[in-house]
Amino acid sequence: MKIYGLKTCDTCRKAARALPDAEQVDIRANPVPDAVLEAALTQFGDALVNTRSTTWRGLPEAERQDAPLELLRRHPALMKRPLIDAGGTLYLGWGTDVQAALV
Repeated sequence: MKIYGLKTCDTCRKAARALPDAEQVDIRANPVPDAVLEAALTQFGDALVNTRSTTWRGLPEAERQDAPLELLRRHPALMKRPLIDAGGTLYLGWGTDVQAALV
């Protein structure tokens, strides 16, 4: 199991504490593999892009119009976190539904 997120993200840390056997991957240092990112985009659509983030608010309006996949490749911190890959099954965020499925 892999938890894709940021090492400074409190929500990612909560997920890592609850899933001690999972490997935590900092997406700034090691970007999400293209296959996983494309599968996540297919499954979660625009919800994969965190439009409430500081990174999003700092983007020029023209760049916000780019395709989500390109935005996430250029700005990994735009991804809603954490993205959890549990053996091919993807989960987004750390809500009660995800916790119930994984813990």
